[in-house]
Order: sequence, then C-alpha cells, then structure tokens
Amino acid sequence: MNRKILLIEDEMSIRKFTKINLEREDFQVYEAETGEKGIEICDSVNIDIIILDIMLPGIDGYEVCRIIRKKYPKIGIIMLTAKMQDVDKIIGLEAGTDDYMIKPFNPKELILRIKSLIRRFNQEDDDVETVEDGPFKLDIYSRSFYKNNKEIELTPTELSLITTFMINPGKAFSRNELLDITWGEDYVGESKIVDVNIRRIRTKIEDNPSHPEYLETVWGVGYRWKQK
Repeated sequence: MNRKILLIEDEMSIRKFTKINLEREDFQVYEAETGEKGIEICDSVNIDIIILDIMLPGIDGYEVCRIIRKKYPKIGIIMLTAKMQDVDKIIGLEAGTDDYMIKPFNPKELILRIKSLIRRFNQEDDDVETVEDGPFKLDIYSRSFYKNNKEIELTPTELSLITTFMINPGKAFSRNELLDITWGEDYVGESKIVDVNIRRIRTKIEDNPSHPEYLETVWGVGYRWKQK
C-alpha cells in the first residue's frame, strides 16, 4: 500500500524537490502551499503523514498542527523549521507533532524519519493481538486504545509508546531505549521529546496526570507501565 503524504510548504522549490524524492520511494504525494489548503486536502483524502512547515501564509504551522490533531489524531506529523530556536517550541507542542526537521534538510534523512513513523503505524507483536490491564484495552491489530470501553485517541507516537509499555508491564525503559524503539536507532534529536509524549499520554489516560497511577516515572531510569 502506497502511503499518502501531504506536503504543506509555501516555497515551491522546496516543495517540488521534496515531492520528487518522496515519489522515488513510491509515496503518493499531495501538495499544499497554505495551511488552509492542507486542511481541505485532509478533509477529502485519507492522509497518512503530513510534512508541515511552520512559516506559512495565513495560519501558521503551529495552528495547522493543532487543527489536524483535533480532527485527525492518527495522522503522523513531521514539522519543518528554518530556526534552531523553534525546536523547543515544536517539541513542546501540546498539539502533538511526532517529529521535526531543521531546514535545509537532506531528503534521505526526511525519508528515514518518514519510514520510522510508518514503523510506528505498523508496530505489532506476533504473539499478541490485544492487551488488557485494569480499565485499559489495547487492540494492536486495529491500533485502538480504550479506557473503560471508551476509545482514547492517540497520535502514532503515543500509541507506539503505549504498546511498548503494555506488552512489557513492569519493565522500566530509559529515555534512550524509548527513543531507539519508537523513533529508531538512527534518530538524531532531543531526548526530551520522550518526556513530552509521556506527559501528553498521561493527560489522556490518567485520572490525575500529576500523580500517575499507570505510567510511572522510575527515578534515575525512565518510565514503566504499572500493571494492575
């Protein structure tokens, strides 16, 4: 199945160059030069991944990310920025970007990031189809997560992390281990992106995110899923 990628970038030269490289990898690429147009495409096409520039005419990439996350939480989002100082803001987005890249970027690196994100879509355990623990149920096949039989919408990265924890209950993972498992061993970026995603997951699944019952911090190590 050819994954559908939406490239939201107002600079035509970057857009065209990136599209050519993505199509060489057999991705089906859609283009938008504004955030508004990108949202329209998402409303009509089943997009898998969005490559989203921050600086756009009209609504900026941050706002586009928030809108897309609210409407289509399972779409993967990789944000592009030309400024190093934007990185902290991107990582800290509560809207939930999955990854980021700094322009100018090597198209091969972008493709690696995309393939890493696709692996999160495809994350499965051959011996496990569903995992149930306390009020939670994880359906690995359909990539769905429930609390008290109500589905909780998770981003691809959040779902990948939850899957890792729930099929390894009680095991403490370091940030570097979670980076390797979820983002890939070749990932180059800030490890605090793990902490931000953990915080977002807790907001969605814990009754009191400030005092988590399920997704625990293991001081000096990292995080673990506390089996009930």
